[in-house]
Amino acid sequence: METPDADRAVVQGQDPPSARVPLSRDRILEAALTYIESNGLAGLTMRRLGALLGVEAMSLYRYVAGREVLLDGVVESMVASMEYDSDVLREPQAGWQDFLQRLAHGIRRVALSYPKSFPLVASRPTEAPWLRPPLRSLRWVELFLAGLTREGFSDTAAVQAYRAFTSFLLGHLLLEVAMLGADLGPLDVLDEDDDASLAAYPTANRMRRELRENHAATEFEEALEELMNRLALIRSEAQ
Repeated sequence: METPDADRAVVQGQDPPSARVPLSRDRILEAALTYIESNGLAGLTMRRLGALLGVEAMSLYRYVAGREVLLDGVVESMVASMEYDSDVLREPQAGWQDFLQRLAHGIRRVALSYPKSFPLVASRPTEAPWLRPPLRSLRWVELFLAGLTREGFSDTAAVQAYRAFTSFLLGHLLLEVAMLGADLGPLDVLDEDDDASLAAYPTANRMRRELRENHAATEFEEALEELMNRLALIRSEAQ
């Protein structure tokens, strides 16, 4: 009878992967992120994830109840990664603009670190129905609102700022990760070499080279600065 892969590794003097590193929820979520970034979300199954970890799929269910719970955990893991970002502050230290700019850049770093996984931030259920992605963690929303109210925002102005801030980030970052290969369904773009369909659109065809240029970082900075000006107006009008 053929020796199973895990047993074969033992026969050759090597421990199976699961024996070398104990299985845990964090390790499973990390492996799921790795799989999605390498292969895309569509092909992620518990069986394939188990194969990546060197265990049977059934072993994963002790830590995650199924694929849907797994995807919720992936989102949780991405959002939680900001806890280790030293540039992101928990409260304003040099004014509310600095606080929000740091937070915005922290969320963008998450998106660029996990571009194919990031769309899950928008599609998975939130902790509360009124939370808005990508700032969808109750902990981070609490820090956001408390920070702004300490900086002179009224409750109404802080909520308006939260809505404007999340709308700006979600729209910009989903478009940016789409350009990096994220599957956004209706937002999928044409192949770079598919110019035949542009023949009937001479203006767009003439400008296609410029249109393909990636200025995402500059556009993010400029749009973020405009958002800060808008929030300053919201703050002053609510006082």
